[in-house]
Amino acid sequence: MSSQDKANSWSLCPASCLDSAAGKVEPEHVLASAPSDRNLCRFQAMGCQTTHSNLEVLHSCPLVFFATKPHILPAVLVEVAPAVTAEHILVSVAAGVSLSTLEELLPPKARVLRVSPNLPCIVQEGAMVMARGRHAGSYEAQLLRSLLEACGQCEEVPEAQVDIHTGLSGSGVAFVCAFSEALAEGAVKMGMPSGLAHRIAAQTLLGTAKVLLQKGQHPAQLRTDVCTPGGTTIYGLHALEQGGLRAAAMSAVEAATCRARELRRK
Repeated sequence: MSSQDKANSWSLCPASCLDSAAGKVEPEHVLASAPSDRNLCRFQAMGCQTTHSNLEVLHSCPLVFFATKPHILPAVLVEVAPAVTAEHILVSVAAGVSLSTLEELLPPKARVLRVSPNLPCIVQEGAMVMARGRHAGSYEAQLLRSLLEACGQCEEVPEAQVDIHTGLSGSGVAFVCAFSEALAEGAVKMGMPSGLAHRIAAQTLLGTAKVLLQKGQHPAQLRTDVCTPGGTTIYGLHALEQGGLRAAAMSAVEAATCRARELRRK
């Protein structure tokens, strides 16, 4: 969920509201807040309740997601802090806003967690991590994970690894797109129509990822399985090594992670 100015939220009602198979919440049990209807139209189209009052969200919802731009979040937290009770579970999706900052702006012992999603969440194939604050326990973490897994894979990590996730998976979407594009253009160079080449490249990435996840293999093992002595793949891998693919990919993740840390300190 996203908003330009104010927090959106989920109203998590009794367990019967959850889809036990997917961990989803029915739309009528979601209350979203934003400053204008323009920011709420997608929620309204899904059948969610909407409001222009953040305080109404806090008064109505035990589980609240703050999905604002990072520089706006502190003001929103100050606004809603008087309404926060021991019953609330508060989740921030704002990049770069630390758990300590969240806890400083909210009442003592507020149960706070951070979530770092990535773009493929929109097709339920996201790679997400979450970190919990000092007063959030295993119940809160398990509840949040059960909900987020409806959007993909969710792992709990120490907060120090959230920036690494940004470099690996948040920025990694662009890195993978660049590689997919390069694969397809190689095929175009060799005579394949562009549309077909891009579809096959994307499907190759999707299929490879599924094999790695479902079999639990290390990528090096799958790579070895595909290679045959003197065959096409080892010749192609040699070309990739000559181009420094692995070093470039490692450097890309490092650069993106370092930038995420720089932005957090500003």
